[in-house]
Amino acid sequence: MDLKGRDFLTLKDFTPEEISYLLDLSAELKDKKKKGIPVDTLRGKNVALIFEKTSTRTRCSFEVAAHDLGMGTTYLDPTGSQIGKKESIKDTARVLAGMYEGIEYRGFGQEIVEELAKYSKVPVWNGLTNEYHPTQMLADMLTIQEEFGHLKGIKLVYMGDARYNMGNSLMIASAKMGMDFVACAPKKYFPNAELVAQCEEYAKESGATITLTEDVKEGTKDADVIYTDVWVSMGEPDSVWEERIHDLTPYRVTKEAMANAKDTAVFLHCLPSFHDLKTKIGKEIHDRYGLDEMEVTDEVFESAQSRVFEEAENRMHTIKAVMAATLGA
Repeated sequence: MDLKGRDFLTLKDFTPEEISYLLDLSAELKDKKKKGIPVDTLRGKNVALIFEKTSTRTRCSFEVAAHDLGMGTTYLDPTGSQIGKKESIKDTARVLAGMYEGIEYRGFGQEIVEELAKYSKVPVWNGLTNEYHPTQMLADMLTIQEEFGHLKGIKLVYMGDARYNMGNSLMIASAKMGMDFVACAPKKYFPNAELVAQCEEYAKESGATITLTEDVKEGTKDADVIYTDVWVSMGEPDSVWEERIHDLTPYRVTKEAMANAKDTAVFLHCLPSFHDLKTKIGKEIHDRYGLDEMEVTDEVFESAQSRVFEEAENRMHTIKAVMAATLGA
């Protein structure tokens, strides 16, 4: 399958067969990494990594993956680029495309990465926008595939705020790959109706189902995967914490929620997670609201059912596959 020259902006742009190909390539590259077999077939190439929102996993994944493929990287943090300030996105795309073989963008609106791709003559990869997080989806799908041996028919339940990049992207990925997706959240936190309708069309082709429910017991019943994310995203004001805590605490992933799922169910989280008081924000939330944990209990996070660190490692293997496939390694 030839994906050379393709952008990677959202899984809406890819067929189930293309997604499966990227997952198979990820597994192959992971196996070679474990066996110490080099895959540095892109020696001499370089990629630019634009991070308007900082990250641990995404940055490390792109840098290690690029290094393994033989490439150099230039990391541009929020202060290291003139994008959108002194230089337009259109001009930035054309400048970087003249120096690099690929451009990664992690930041705000999807329209920014779309504009970068429009004016770039080299592949552009979405490392996260407000609306979509496609590289995380490949890592999640690979982790689920490793756990269960297949994706089709898996019931994935996303608990919490399903309106943004994670809820949107998990719904798209599930619908494309024949998985039964459940958004378990208060009604005002459901994904937008237009995207739901689009995913229902994908689901007709794949045999997937899409369910939106406010009922935790019904939503988590017989789940294979229970997934959550932080309740307040980067860039959102502190003023939303109180409302989110009030609305979403009933949707925290607890041992009771996991017990309502299948015995073989696993817990996933894209990280970082506020499951204890060992972070600055965690301590601040504890001091302000008296919470020791937020979207997931420490008991679940540290349990034998948790696959969050396997999932985090898979970010690197799947991002390597995206770069290798789109750059023609």
